[in-house]
Amino acid sequence: MSNILMMLLTDLIALAIGFLVGRALLKKTFQSKEADAEIRANEMLKNAQQTAENIKKDKMLEAKEHYLKLKTEFEEDSNKRKNIILQNEQRVKQMQQQAAQMVEQNKRRENELESLQTKLTEQTEHAIKQTEAAAKRKEEAEKMLSQQVEQLEKIANLTADQAKQQLIDAIKGEAETRASGFIKQTIEEAKLTATKESKKIIIETIQRTAAEQAIENCVSVFNIEGDEIKGKVIGREGRNIRALEAATGVEVIVDDTPEAIVISSFDPVRREIARLSLHRLVQDGRIHPARIEEVVAKTKKDIENEINEIGERTVIDLGVHGLHPELIRMIGRMRFRSSYGQNLLQHSREVAKMCATMASELGLNAKLAKRAGLLHDIGKVWHEEQELPHALLGMELAKKYKEHPEVINAIGAHHDEIEMTSMISPIIQICDSISGSRPGARREMMESYVQRLRDLEELALAFNGVEKCYAIQAGRELRVIVDSENVTDEIASKLSFDISQKIEKEMQYPGQIKVTVIREMRSVAYAK
Repeated sequence: MSNILMMLLTDLIALAIGFLVGRALLKKTFQSKEADAEIRANEMLKNAQQTAENIKKDKMLEAKEHYLKLKTEFEEDSNKRKNIILQNEQRVKQMQQQAAQMVEQNKRRENELESLQTKLTEQTEHAIKQTEAAAKRKEEAEKMLSQQVEQLEKIANLTADQAKQQLIDAIKGEAETRASGFIKQTIEEAKLTATKESKKIIIETIQRTAAEQAIENCVSVFNIEGDEIKGKVIGREGRNIRALEAATGVEVIVDDTPEAIVISSFDPVRREIARLSLHRLVQDGRIHPARIEEVVAKTKKDIENEINEIGERTVIDLGVHGLHPELIRMIGRMRFRSSYGQNLLQHSREVAKMCATMASELGLNAKLAKRAGLLHDIGKVWHEEQELPHALLGMELAKKYKEHPEVINAIGAHHDEIEMTSMISPIIQICDSISGSRPGARREMMESYVQRLRDLEELALAFNGVEKCYAIQAGRELRVIVDSENVTDEIASKLSFDISQKIEKEMQYPGQIKVTVIREMRSVAYAK
């Protein structure tokens, strides 16, 4: 028991000693931390004071700089104002000097005016005196003249008015005789000179614009390299030829002629489309109906672009400026249009040059004459059918696109459909006749033949369901392509009969015309 108490007592003493030692150590730790905190606080206070001093110095420097900047701006502004004030003062001084000079000039002018007024007064008085003296002399002269007239009347037994009338009648009769003779001689000389000069002008104009004349045919020859390519062009059982004919409206003639295929059509545009399409197909090597239709469609677009380029080149070559783009496109279409076998563009270019030459020889406006000569047949290439003659249609087109009034009148009057109102109009008519009447320039039968084929195509296109129509084999066959969705086989058969009956009733033609109605069914689907 005593041992236990001793152990407890020892533990309590140890615990007390530990507590005291721990408290002493904790106090010492707190004191050291407090000292460290005080040191840190002093350092932070010093840093803050240093930072404040730096900020204060920076602010002071900024304030000084701002003050100097404001001072500089104020000085510059004040200097500018001083300069403006000085300039204004100089201007005021100059204006004062000018005003003083003007005052002096006005004084001088007043003095000069006063002296002039004095001189004018003196001259007026002198003139009045001279007028009075002249009046007195005139009265005296009239008295003397009346006395002399009285004496002459007594001697001649005639009054003065009677004598004057007799003298006037005698002079008038002699003058009329001489004038009539002179007028007659002048008119005869003018007729001889006019005939001679007109022949000279026309001959010189023709010589200066001499051009070769060639009638365009209705066929084009496409050259190929060998029979193998010719076989590709023909296709299996002639399907490629049929596809090309259906797409272009021409007749493709393949005979025993080596290395040549003949393309026949009355329309030069169709022949050119077929020729270019064949050329591209042969170069590409892929020749089948679908490819033929694709190439033909692309060639048609290229031909339209070429038409625009031809029109632009023509107006540039002739020096005709300011034409409407639609008129330029129609000029390009003239390249593929013929008038009685004569190429319309070549004819219009020739007429334009001759008109310019003749107008310049006569002292007229050569530019307007050239413009009217180029456009005089523009009504022939209008794409829509009209009942008006081509001259009146061309006049309406020129009005629509705001051409000069003299050009409009020249276009409308070159076939005497309207009255001529300008000197350019007869020149256009003369040059058109000269260009068309040259030997070999035109063929009358060609125009009537082409018109008959066009009428044949238009007759068939008037039926419902007809998409395309082509007259081939010189008008002996009419191929009609119908819409397969709206026209059945029975309707197609009836349509061929109806067209043939209408042709028999309304048209005149040699031999017989074969009407072929083509209805092609196509089914197209897309795999996606």
